[in-house]
Amino acid sequence: MIERYTLPEIGAIWTEENKFRIWLEIEILACEAQAKLGKIPQEAVTQIREKATFSVERIQEIEAEVHHDVIAFLTNVAEYVGEPARFIHYGMTSSDVLDTALAVQLKQAGELIAQKLEQVISILKAQALKYKDTVMMGRTHGVHAEPITFGFKLLVWYSEMLRNRERLNRAIETISTGKISGAVGTFAHMDPFVEEYVCQHLGLQPAAISTQILQRDRHAEYLSALALIGATLEKIALEIRHLQRTEVLEVEEPFGSRQKGSSAMPHKKNPILSERICGMARLLRGNLVTALENVALWHERDISHSSAERVILPDATIGLYYMLDKTATLLQGMVVHEERMKENLESSKGLYFSQSILLHLVQKGVSREDAYRMVQRNALKVWESSETDLLSELMKDEEVLSYLSKEELQEICNLQNRLKHIEIPFKRLHLL
Repeated sequence: MIERYTLPEIGAIWTEENKFRIWLEIEILACEAQAKLGKIPQEAVTQIREKATFSVERIQEIEAEVHHDVIAFLTNVAEYVGEPARFIHYGMTSSDVLDTALAVQLKQAGELIAQKLEQVISILKAQALKYKDTVMMGRTHGVHAEPITFGFKLLVWYSEMLRNRERLNRAIETISTGKISGAVGTFAHMDPFVEEYVCQHLGLQPAAISTQILQRDRHAEYLSALALIGATLEKIALEIRHLQRTEVLEVEEPFGSRQKGSSAMPHKKNPILSERICGMARLLRGNLVTALENVALWHERDISHSSAERVILPDATIGLYYMLDKTATLLQGMVVHEERMKENLESSKGLYFSQSILLHLVQKGVSREDAYRMVQRNALKVWESSETDLLSELMKDEEVLSYLSKEELQEICNLQNRLKHIEIPFKRLHLL
């Protein structure tokens, strides 16, 4: 039996050795099923199981002549098995082997990706709790908006990764489907029991219906899940890139003691991990586009999809696994400058209290339009001068003071009031 859970790394899944090993297991299992149906002598199956093996080099040598990978494989296996090899591939078509094996490979890859995804989720959870009360400026359009905490920002990513986990699990379930149904999927030369038997032993479900191939919406769904995970990783990396900008400098990537940032400028500490993750996310989206275009094929099958899949499926799975690994390194080792967060927050001179003032004026009976006008004129003075702050300007505005006392203004401009519900999303996500 093939070992589906002991591959040392994701790249091993896409080796010729692993692919042919799965092909061989499919062929042997099909022979076992045929024997149970009385179509093949049990003695022949016993010999096939004992003698069947392959040589990658020999298969490639034969394929160079016949230009057909499955025929080359079967020819090589027959060289080891001898006379009983006539029963191998009985009633089957190439895609019975190819698509079922590909499902096993994608399941293997998905399970390894899921393990790495769990690592990222675990780190995000721990870091969100660690920085739950670390106040920083929230930004919209890149401009200071209202205060949040760094833990809150991390919690947003954590929540999104939980959704990605659900999507990945669904995609793995969808792709874990095999088919042994013949040239157009009608079981014309194959008892459906063979398909059920092979799939059961491979940890797959038999397709409810197939043509010569498994329908490619399954593969598109799988790559969609990978691309969405990649998009979230890009979202995280892009934010850290921004936070590492010199003018912001609230968070930095880990930087090794012997690491160098620039060949020309010795002072540079560049966010190279984050930039790499962002670039690779683009590849995942491109792979998804190709997978979507593979859904529509001629009639019961053509092979326009297969050449593309030989590129996009290994690249997408290996690429995302690498991205997850680097994101784990990034999140675990990031340097958080809490004092700089405080400095940047204070640089707004209290402008982030503008909505609170507006709402309290509305509560006092002022129209929203008039309240907005009162607050905005004072806010603009703060924008134009570094020598003042919003509370000071409000304290001098007689129209504002006719509705709100100085004591009320001071209480409204209390940072803790803005963060009094910060624990709610942590509780909703069952972290508190």
